[in-house]
Amino acid sequence: MEYTRVTHNFPPLFAPDSRVLILGSIPSPKSREQAFFYGHPQNRFWPVLAAVFGEEAPQTIEQKRSLALRHHIAMWDTLAACEIRGASDTSIRNPEPNDLPWLIAQTQVKAIFCTGATSHKYYRKLCQDKTGIEAVCLPSTSPANAAWSKERLIEAYRVIAQAVEENA
Repeated sequence: MEYTRVTHNFPPLFAPDSRVLILGSIPSPKSREQAFFYGHPQNRFWPVLAAVFGEEAPQTIEQKRSLALRHHIAMWDTLAACEIRGASDTSIRNPEPNDLPWLIAQTQVKAIFCTGATSHKYYRKLCQDKTGIEAVCLPSTSPANAAWSKERLIEAYRVIAQAVEENA
């Protein structure tokens, strides 16, 4: 498979009262098609996040947007652009970071969570010095991460709800 130059094609999700920032690596082809986060139907992100907050899994983009903002969560991706093969994070090369300090300045974000090792690796390498906030690496909710059941993911992601509360 050939490398494709991918540029992030939709804005971050945030409100002035966002307290937690969740970062993926770069949007998947499905997410770019929908122009919203975690768009692949098999990705478990939205059902997991909803379960953490005791809610039904959102179905529409508006329901997903509402769930995140209602719980003071901002969302974006670590990378603004890169070269990638398909949706394979492990193939990323020539990464360019998003302007995370700009986003954080618009919010009350005090905690950052990366959804997977690749996002975390690039956050630490390209962004952490500029934000001054250490990120927590959470397991990927991608269907490719079959070693993690939905139940295990929910337990791991509970730290997000704790961070929202701690930063209230």
